[in-house]
Amino acid sequence: MLLGVGLLAQEPLTVAEAIRRAWTDQAGLRAGQALVEAREVDAEALRDLRLPSLTLSANGVRTNEPMQAFGIKLNQARIASSDFNPTSLNHPDPISAFGGSFVVQQPLYAGGRISSARRAGAFMAQAEQASQERRKQETAQQVVEAYFGAQAAEQALLWAEETLAWVRGMEAFVDARVAQGLMLEAEAQRLKAAHAQVEAQRVEAQARVRNARSGLGLLTGKGPFQGGFATPLDLVLPEAVMGSNRADLVAASFQAQAAQEQAKAASGSLLPEVGLELGVGTLHQSWSDKGNWSWAAVGVKWRVFSAPDRSKAHAARAQARAAEETRTFKQQQAEHETRVARENMSAAEARVVAARQALAAAEESKRLREARHREGLTPLTEVLDAEAVRQGARALLLQSLYDLRTSRAALDLATGAPIEGVTP
Repeated sequence: MLLGVGLLAQEPLTVAEAIRRAWTDQAGLRAGQALVEAREVDAEALRDLRLPSLTLSANGVRTNEPMQAFGIKLNQARIASSDFNPTSLNHPDPISAFGGSFVVQQPLYAGGRISSARRAGAFMAQAEQASQERRKQETAQQVVEAYFGAQAAEQALLWAEETLAWVRGMEAFVDARVAQGLMLEAEAQRLKAAHAQVEAQRVEAQARVRNARSGLGLLTGKGPFQGGFATPLDLVLPEAVMGSNRADLVAASFQAQAAQEQAKAASGSLLPEVGLELGVGTLHQSWSDKGNWSWAAVGVKWRVFSAPDRSKAHAARAQARAAEETRTFKQQQAEHETRVARENMSAAEARVVAARQALAAAEESKRLREARHREGLTPLTEVLDAEAVRQGARALLLQSLYDLRTSRAALDLATGAPIEGVTP
């Protein structure tokens, strides 16, 4: 009970607050942000490929294997003439040693693979960030739909309860007339049927309210929302503005650039590599009896022919072409979505105007028929028909207002404008 009281005490929520709450609390978007962080770490790792690698090793050994025993003594700087005795060489005594080495390896040239991989990683990180922005905008559109859908369901429930109260009042009036013999019993039976129908509509409206609030809670990362709605459904919308470049188009552009760099990196695997290696080592017989050495080397490695590497390079070039075609298609798709969204917005505005006029006419018709019925000039069926027309006009107005708000959100999403004016 205390939990229920706490939920009912929630402050009215604006649509902007609902969108921001979804951006911060929804698990799906938090997972997307984790992907962004993972891509950024991958990009850092690829940037670090150009840095030298440092390797420190330590080892201890005891052996009487002839070649190792002779090599260990040589590295310990304690070879004597007796060690060249064939008997000692062939059957050495067990020997112990411990030591270590420190090696620095620096790539000097890798056929462009390192620089291409670094750029590809940076582009992929930027693409993931843009994709996350797109996911946020798509979530914002879903929040708008759920927020105003719940609000429309609430209004439909209020109207159903109002109609139910009206039917009860009509029942009292008709029952009194039937008791006086001024109306037929059939009139009362018609009202009972209408009462049952309106009661079913009210129960259905209650279910829609619960479902809509549950959906809004899912999007905002909480349980079913129990507070009020601070942003009215019929709020006058400002003029639509053209937004900046859509985030999904930005992501597609970065993905195409990353694919091109990956193709360059794959082609670089067919070129030679040049590297520098510096190192120092030591091998001890005891702490004071040891041998030290160092080395510096520049090496070239070239895999002159490798069928798998050639196939990978060909596949990478195909993926680059696919990414470029995908970017072109997404641009065409965005232009189509913008045209459709503008048409839907214009149609929704016209439907709202027509629905308001239809409701006004239905209200007046019902008022006149009800007044004539109370005077005994109009049968009850005409009053019930007028009420049914009014209910239909109310439903049409609610649907039209909802379509207008969601069409505006779809237009903002299509053009890249902030939905409901909310920016991250």
